[in-house]
Amino acid sequence: MKNYFCKEHLTALLFLLTVGFSCQPEEKATGLLAENAMVVSAHPLTSKVGKDILQQGGNAIDAAVAVQMALAVVYPQAGNIGGGGFMVIREADGQYHSLDYREKAPLAASRDMYLDDKGDALPEKSQNGHLASGVPGSVDGMVKVHEKLGSMDWSKLIDPAIKLAEEGFELSEDEAAYFTRASENLKKYSSVDPVQFTGKAWKVGDIFIQTQLSHTLKLIRDKGRAGFYSGEVADYIVAEMERGGGIISLEDLEKYESTWRNPLTGNYKDYTIITMGPPSSGGLILLQMLGIMEKYQVSNQGQAYADYLHLKTEMERRIFADRAAFMADADFYPVPVDELLAEEYLSQRFSNFDPQSATPSDLIREGNILSMSEETTHFSIVDKKGNAVSCTTTLNGGMGSKVMVAGAGFLLNNEMDDFSIKPGFPNMFGVLGGEANKIEPEKRMLSSMTPTIMEKNNELFMVVGTPGGSTIPTSVFQAVVNVIEFDMGMQEAINEKRFHSQWKPDQISFEKDFEREDVLETLRKKGHELSERNGIGRVDAILVLEDGILEGGADPRGMDAASGY
Repeated sequence: MKNYFCKEHLTALLFLLTVGFSCQPEEKATGLLAENAMVVSAHPLTSKVGKDILQQGGNAIDAAVAVQMALAVVYPQAGNIGGGGFMVIREADGQYHSLDYREKAPLAASRDMYLDDKGDALPEKSQNGHLASGVPGSVDGMVKVHEKLGSMDWSKLIDPAIKLAEEGFELSEDEAAYFTRASENLKKYSSVDPVQFTGKAWKVGDIFIQTQLSHTLKLIRDKGRAGFYSGEVADYIVAEMERGGGIISLEDLEKYESTWRNPLTGNYKDYTIITMGPPSSGGLILLQMLGIMEKYQVSNQGQAYADYLHLKTEMERRIFADRAAFMADADFYPVPVDELLAEEYLSQRFSNFDPQSATPSDLIREGNILSMSEETTHFSIVDKKGNAVSCTTTLNGGMGSKVMVAGAGFLLNNEMDDFSIKPGFPNMFGVLGGEANKIEPEKRMLSSMTPTIMEKNNELFMVVGTPGGSTIPTSVFQAVVNVIEFDMGMQEAINEKRFHSQWKPDQISFEKDFEREDVLETLRKKGHELSERNGIGRVDAILVLEDGILEGGADPRGMDAASGY
């Protein structure tokens, strides 16, 4: 039987073969590209605020102050003036800085303040209400970083936040639903009903105005540090404490100071990592993981991806055990940083790794030292001159302690839960604590925040960080590996599904809708228990491409947005 093709048939077949049947690679996700400067943060309005400051001639530090203050208005579940955080800075000339504006335990705090008469832990008291709050550090931190490295007038950096509070902003559907859900807890734990939040069932399109917060921001604008830590606002904080049984005093507020610390630095192949040291554990965890992984070849192709995830999980189990034993505020406890990062220690730590089998967490303990909120938010900024800021800030849990300071209009943190309220008892993120991180007056509680800047061959390469409690350092690690080892762009690396493990509980958490069932099955065969969950982290990052163009990657798991020019 003969087959006959007319000219039209042949043309159609050729078209199908070259276009319709071709196996073209799926188009990769690309973030916002900008030639001069970039801001990536948790909210479109705050990213715009930062970009506007940069376009007015401000530097990355100026933009960071403006973004921090604006987040307190439009992202109250984590953005704050009643919390604290960490900032890592790389100046265009290659100088590094890190600022610790983490909260402190009040002077009246004590080791067993969250234990009952039988010695049992009372996590409700460390997580909700007035007693859960540490002394806030955000305002002092912004004043200090502006005094040292800022270039614009202070008042111009606070004005955008004041405008957003005074005039209000339009709520999205998710924001309206979140505020409505949060209203009952705010009523329950605040000493005075915060009617600006609780006065109605919010709906999409409503304008959210915060008059009391606007007044507080004006005092900070006009008086700087004194506008928060003394005078009217300080009196409001202390009055709130007295009504609700808290312990933050005027003396606590007057004595609080943020601290410049030496950044933690390390190397991975051709890259230099500049990150945060104690009282953040995140930088140490990141550098330990990269230090171990440098000896392994990893891939995201086929079954090799399961082998990589197995390797990552085994690293996490050992390193989070180290976190519980050795990491705390270095002003109160001699954190063995050099020893934890030593090549010999890391080799010893990983000597019992089995590529084919999971190690039960009960068999893992801290190593032998050789010589001795999820509701957080992050923003990344690069300015036209090449100055870079990586900043992670938090109230700890969503809406912090759920306590609104009556008269001042801002929420207080619940960071006291980040101490070890009882050795071996998990905090709200399931992370176990030890004696090193016990509660002491004026001590900073241990954190997992991991603001990070990377260089490649001494040039700026990446600015990265994320919220997510204990998942923070592992999310940053995955973003870095996705770019460096798996050849992804910034947005593509952020979009990739994430995995997390942390010693205990003895499981791997993975994001829902992960489609590679063969990878999951291989992990099960290696002995891992798997637990599906919603999104892990919200990475906001900037990648400097080979041609110098900035790619801003904003996490699609939230409202996060990049803004640049």
